[in-house]
Amino acid sequence: MALAARYPWKKIFIGIALAFALLNLVAVLVGKLLFVLFPIFWTKIASAGLFLYFGITTLRHSGADEESHNVLAAGAIRTAFLMILLAELGDKTQLVTLSLAAQYDSPVMVFVASTLALWLVSLMGIFLGKQLIRYFPIRYIHRAAGVLFLLFGVALLYQTLI
Repeated sequence: MALAARYPWKKIFIGIALAFALLNLVAVLVGKLLFVLFPIFWTKIASAGLFLYFGITTLRHSGADEESHNVLAAGAIRTAFLMILLAELGDKTQLVTLSLAAQYDSPVMVFVASTLALWLVSLMGIFLGKQLIRYFPIRYIHRAAGVLFLLFGVALLYQTLI
């Protein structure tokens, strides 16, 4: 949203899209390696643990204000690319993509689905973000995300252990 306020949305989206594609490619390649090296049971347990961890940490930080970003005066595409690349490297979404690639023997589908999902969410952030925070405080949105991560973790644990 901060970038979209300063630059044309198309250029921002190109930078974001390229960054997420690169991040997801790395996550899928590493996840595929884990799929080969570790039994699926332990991979699912670790994945469930990641979801639960992300749920707890998201809920713990749901009251914090959004960080303000100091946007460089560089080109919009490069700025968006670098900001997303650095902010998301090793973040929840990349680790979840890695986890899914490790669980399922379909790396191309995991890459395509996770990349398209992140692109869609980015577009929603660009176009709807300002409107959404008019009606819902950002802490409520973070809390909802935390609860969803916890639900996914519990469901995966249940599926794996039962």
